[in-house]
Amino acid sequence: MFVSSKLSKAVSLAVAFGAVSGVTFSGSVHAQETDSVERIQVTGSSIKRTDFEGALPVQTIDRAAIDRSGLATAGDLIQSIPSMQGFTTDGDSVGGGGGGMKTASLRGLGAEYTLVLINGRRMAPRGSGSTIDLNSIPLAAIERVEVLTDGASALYGSDAIAGVVNFITKDDAQGVNLSARYNKPQEKNGSSDNFSITGGLGNFDTDGYNVLLSYSRDSQEQLKATDRDFSKSGIIPFSVNNKDYYFVSGSANAIPGNARYYYKDAVTGDTKDVTFNPYEKQNGTCAPDNFKSSTVCQYDFTTTIEILPESTRDSLMLGTDVAINDDTKLFVDAMYSDFSQTTRIAPNATGFFPLAIDSALVQQYVVPYIDPAHLASVTTVQAQWRALPLGGRSTEWNTKSTHIVTGVEGVIDTIDYSAAFTYSKNDTDENVAGGYPDRQKFMAAVRSGLVNVFETPDKISAEGLKALQDSQYFGNWSNDTTEVKGVDFKASTPVYELPAGDVYIGTGAEFRNTQFVSTLADANRNNLLLGGNPSAEYDLSRDNYGGFVEVIVPALENLELTGAVRYDNIGEVTSDFVYDADGVAAPGSYKVNDSMNDTTYKLALRYNATEDLLLRASTGTGFKAPSMLALAEPKVEFGVTSSTYVCPFAGTTDPLAALCSASPQQFEAFRQGNAALKPEESKQYTLGFVYAPDNNFSFSMDYWNIELTNLVTSVTESQIVNNPVRYRDLFTTKVNPSTGQEELAVIFASVNVGQSKNSGIDWDLTVGNDLSFGRLSTTLAGTYMLDSEYTRPGTTDDWISSLGRFGDDNAVVFRTVAKFINTLSHGDFAHSAILSYRSGYQDQAQYANSAYVRLDSVNGAGVDMQLSVPSYATVNYQTKYQAMEALGVTFGINNLSDRAPPLSLRSGGAGHQVGFDPRYTDVYGRTFYLGLDYKFM
Repeated sequence: MFVSSKLSKAVSLAVAFGAVSGVTFSGSVHAQETDSVERIQVTGSSIKRTDFEGALPVQTIDRAAIDRSGLATAGDLIQSIPSMQGFTTDGDSVGGGGGGMKTASLRGLGAEYTLVLINGRRMAPRGSGSTIDLNSIPLAAIERVEVLTDGASALYGSDAIAGVVNFITKDDAQGVNLSARYNKPQEKNGSSDNFSITGGLGNFDTDGYNVLLSYSRDSQEQLKATDRDFSKSGIIPFSVNNKDYYFVSGSANAIPGNARYYYKDAVTGDTKDVTFNPYEKQNGTCAPDNFKSSTVCQYDFTTTIEILPESTRDSLMLGTDVAINDDTKLFVDAMYSDFSQTTRIAPNATGFFPLAIDSALVQQYVVPYIDPAHLASVTTVQAQWRALPLGGRSTEWNTKSTHIVTGVEGVIDTIDYSAAFTYSKNDTDENVAGGYPDRQKFMAAVRSGLVNVFETPDKISAEGLKALQDSQYFGNWSNDTTEVKGVDFKASTPVYELPAGDVYIGTGAEFRNTQFVSTLADANRNNLLLGGNPSAEYDLSRDNYGGFVEVIVPALENLELTGAVRYDNIGEVTSDFVYDADGVAAPGSYKVNDSMNDTTYKLALRYNATEDLLLRASTGTGFKAPSMLALAEPKVEFGVTSSTYVCPFAGTTDPLAALCSASPQQFEAFRQGNAALKPEESKQYTLGFVYAPDNNFSFSMDYWNIELTNLVTSVTESQIVNNPVRYRDLFTTKVNPSTGQEELAVIFASVNVGQSKNSGIDWDLTVGNDLSFGRLSTTLAGTYMLDSEYTRPGTTDDWISSLGRFGDDNAVVFRTVAKFINTLSHGDFAHSAILSYRSGYQDQAQYANSAYVRLDSVNGAGVDMQLSVPSYATVNYQTKYQAMEALGVTFGINNLSDRAPPLSLRSGGAGHQVGFDPRYTDVYGRTFYLGLDYKFM
């Protein structure tokens, strides 16, 4: 056969499958040179075999490539792969709903479509779905990562539509290895450090056992918005075609506060409102860090937020292999991590709250600016404030992850088998670490006159500041626990010998139970905090079981066919709570939905056209059940919209027009599941080739195509607000607990939105050159997106896209993502330079009526504007010196050219950061790092 005929060709082709240079191979591959050939298994197949190559594209990142990447966390490593788009970053947790998570996402489809495994087995997700938090995986414990960039639902189950990321942990280590690294940006703050110690006892081949123990600690310092010029303000001057503009992004929850009064219209008898800023009325301009918007002042909250949150991670890993006999091994893999991340957003936005008309505060700051014609008929006076003296709203996310797998694997005659029990758990606390006051205590401080909300914060008295501080709440807000228990069995064997080789068959079955429990602190359950957004309690569970068969047939000497079929049953969701119309839980059990099942398949071929050229293709189907919360979540509060909007019902006859404010506002928001959701289904195929004429050259290219139907998502806020007729059912009202008034709100409800089409081309070019003084290895790898579109929610033929533009989903799918890697090795030195590239895109369009972009000055007229965000490239450099056999020293510079993020005028997506998009750029700037590795034998 093609691969096994020449070891050099096998190695060369295997490199061609890697999208990251520096791929190395395990001893099981090199064992092909001996008389005893060991069968191995790679991600994307259940079958152990002697050939490394298969019909599916698998990218392998070995330990050397991990170290050479210059990246220090599992999340950063995975998100640097060109085929990854649409993931959650650390920056998303700064007010963007990231919840302290970092995820993997292939093809821009989203994290829920990419299956993440540890040693080929599932981990407990964060939440009720299938999304894995990469922050729970310690990079120091990883030996290599295998990334299957093709759908694999027929082998792994329903959530592998886009592909699979398989983290392989270290094993069979001897001695003790110490590693330490320190990263320091050239500009202030944002430093990080990593430390790990790994020890191994016993040699499995000679002693019959091996015990590996690894501990690592990672820490990341906070990076504030004011630490970098590109992020320090939400008031950003810029020029286009020699015209001066200002981008302004703020909040009507200002300091000094805005005022609103209601009066009875003398002619119609209708109740109307007027808003203004008393400080601006008195001084002729808004206060510092504020700007005029309509009739009010907006606060530049950007000055108080962060770019990236601080975090710490402590991880412990234990791996034990014990030979029961020559053909059977008992194994135990255990991993525990404790990850904490503290996120800080702007100080509390109070929303409107009432003030007594006859209070000294109202008489001095509001009454003088009430229209005399309205004065006699004023019914209510309210204030809207930013609680800057309380400091930023801080939330600590603490996730404790436990993952234990124990089982046996071995060989019976020619049958390779493995059976295991998995227990995996994520336990996440959301803790309030500052900035959220008790509503009653806060209102008492304001209404008493101790706190003057209409003056600058430096004018607040010491008594007022103390009253505010005394109102703060610190402590737990909620706890989410996801627990997975499962058993699996799989086996493979050659069953028949054909002239071209052995026919292999693999089969497997698995069962798992997933339980998601969310409990609330009293302050949450009873809605005691100002701006706290109370949630709901859950106790949801469901059982999944599935089984598959895979067959590999060498039909001809140069043609191999692979087929797989799988049946999955995703059980009904059961809830141990029932909910009223407001989402309040009460004990009681009920079935949320019916079970879902499907049979999926995969067909693939590998054709060795010549000794130098391999052709491959595959086609298959997949399906994915909605997450438990997508099905079972009642209507719960979900904060406010990320942007401010003009009321879409103003001037209409819609009953909601009565709730419209005279000034742009952030709308209240709810989130809600949908028990009637249908499972998503996919069809996909790939076509590709690998050309490798010798050990120094290989080139691979694959075309892939994925089509999804019944896509599950929610309508975005901009889609809802910009089309109030189509999405009228997603508008509702919410009672402001401070005023007792109804306010306009939107609902982010789970829906099946129709179809999604996605296609693109992956390529990998690897060239090696032997020089007189060393070896130069070069890799150019990337992804070019041809299509990425989906039907607009509520339609069947209105196709929209985020490809090459900031789309309706508040995200960008980049046309081209690529990586260019050069490594020069000579003597005890290895020098690497890595260029990472993303193509440019059309920025989010801004319109004159929103006044995010203003002509000439901060107070100028609003104008239409859409920028083209340029392409973005960074270069990382590293030198590694093997000072002695036991000691390695690494020095590196990330973002060598100190490339700042390009200007983006987005007002949605990601977190609260303004003027750039932290999801797609390096926010640290030029960063130096030093690493040491020492091994005791």
